[in-house]
Amino acid sequence: MVFSDRWIKQNAKKGLIEPFFVSNVRKGVMSYGVSSYGYDFVLAEEFKIFTGKKPIDPKNPQSDSFRDFTGKICEIPPNSFVLGRSVEYFRIPRNCLGICFGKSSYARSGIVVYVTPLEPEWEGHITIMIANHAPVKNRVYAGEGICQVVFMKAANICEKSYADKKGKYQKSHGIIFSR
Repeated sequence: MVFSDRWIKQNAKKGLIEPFFVSNVRKGVMSYGVSSYGYDFVLAEEFKIFTGKKPIDPKNPQSDSFRDFTGKICEIPPNSFVLGRSVEYFRIPRNCLGICFGKSSYARSGIVVYVTPLEPEWEGHITIMIANHAPVKNRVYAGEGICQVVFMKAANICEKSYADKKGKYQKSHGIIFSR
């Protein structure tokens, strides 16, 4: 079962999403906030732009393969990617799973955001990989929507939540490299 906008608003008051934006849809801005069955989170002004020329190893990430960038508009090199994060801090209930999907407006220009799950009782800022599949530079905009989280209710409470497992990305602040 997918949770509706009413459930999202009720649980936001309990700390599900901070800061919480009811809705923002206006011309010239990637929408964010509550949608019918999800929540479009806002891209923070913090980025790590991939600059490396050597192979990437997710078991041994090299932070020197990235350059830090802070700003409202991040240009992604052709056929490359950046790491970004949500402005919002999420606290996922034990009976819930969230799944992040990229926005279609970005996809139509060659930007793809990696789909990632938000496990039961995980909390933190969402780190996302934003890929530019276009053969030219592409832009993403901080302070605007980048992904939609769809929240699904579990038929049964999980035996072991992310918090129970002491997951390595629990209580993430900022952009987190693979661990």
